Amino acid sequence: MEKRFHLNIFRGETGAQHWESFEIPLTPSLNVISALMEVQKRPINSSGEKVTPVVWEQGCLEEVCGSCSMLIQGKPRQACTALIEPMLQAFKTDTIHLAPLTKFPLLRDLVVDRQSMFEDLKKVRAWISAESSYGNGFGPKISQKKQEVMYTLSTCMTCGCCSEACPQVSAKSKFVGPAPISQARLFNINPIGFMEKGKRLRPLMKEGGISDCGNAQNCVHVCPKEIPLTESIAAMGGDVAKEAFKAFFRRPDQDQ
Repeated sequence: MEKRFHLNIFRGETGAQHWESFEIPLTPSLNVISALMEVQKRPINSSGEKVTPVVWEQGCLEEVCGSCSMLIQGKPRQACTALIEPMLQAFKTDTIHLAPLTKFPLLRDLVVDRQSMFEDLKKVRAWISAESSYGNGFGPKISQKKQEVMYTLSTCMTCGCCSEACPQVSAKSKFVGPAPISQARLFNINPIGFMEKGKRLRPLMKEGGISDCGNAQNCVHVCPKEIPLTESIAAMGGDVAKEAFKAFFRRPDQDQ
C-alpha cells in the first residue's frame, strides 16, 4: 500500500492566513521542496478542493543560495535539505507543518521580503573596496589560519534563519542581527578590508548594533552552514569596545 503523509501549510497574505493541508505520496528521499512541487502539480487540498498553487522561493536546491528558508516543524531551516521521512520518524507523526518566517514582511504564503537583511549588510559595509588599494599584482598574503576562518564566515547565505531564531530581532527592534555582524568580521579579517575596519565598526556602536545582542545564542543552533555566529559576535564586541575608546579621543572630522 502506498505510504502518504500530510503537508500542512500556513498560507495566505498578512491578515488572511490560514492552515491548508495536502495529502502527498511518501517517496524515498523526498524533501520539502519536492513535496511542494507535488502540490504545485496538483493543487488539491485534503478536502478535495482545487486551490491556488502554494507560493515559495527556491534557487540552487543544494543549500547554497539560502532562498528557501521557512519554518519547518516550527524551526527555521532550508527546505531543500529538509527530508520528509526522517522528520516524520523523529516527530512520530504523519504531518509536516510549513510556515513563513515571522521576522520579515510577508509577501504571500511561504515567501517573505528579506530586504532588511541586505540593508543591514550595507550598514556594515559588507564588501571590500579594492580600487586604488593595491596595484594589479598579487595581493597581500593571508595565513592558512585566517583563510580557514574567512572561508567558514563566507558561507553565509543571508538566509535569515539566524534572525528568525533571534529574540532580539523584531519589527520593534533596530538590531541588525547575527549575520551582518559576522559578515563585518569577515571583511575586517581580510587584509584589504582591514583598511576600512573602523567604518564597519562604527555602525555597530550605534542603536541596533552589537550592544543590542541579548546573548540568547539561538542563532548558532539554527545556522544551516554551522557558522560560529556567537564567536563572531564576541570578537566584534571586543573590536567595537576598542573602537569606542579610540573614538573618545578622535576629532569629529576624523570619523568620515
